Amino acid sequence: MAKISQHTKILNHLRATKGLTQREALLDYSIQSFPKRISELRRMGYAIDSIKSKHPVTGQRYTRYVWR
Repeated sequence: MAKISQHTKILNHLRATKGLTQREALLDYSIQSFPKRISELRRMGYAIDSIKSKHPVTGQRYTRYVWR
């Protein structure tokens, strides 16, 4: 069975959903350097936007990355 790269996992997720946060990437795909992977994908030419938000209950800030 071939291993799927972290880049491919992220791109597949972004194409299929409304985005991905660092926490989701860690929990769902065990990607620990998620912002770095996003930066690498952007350098490769992929159009990925950042949407900064704040959790309505905890007030914690986070970034959701979405496919443009």
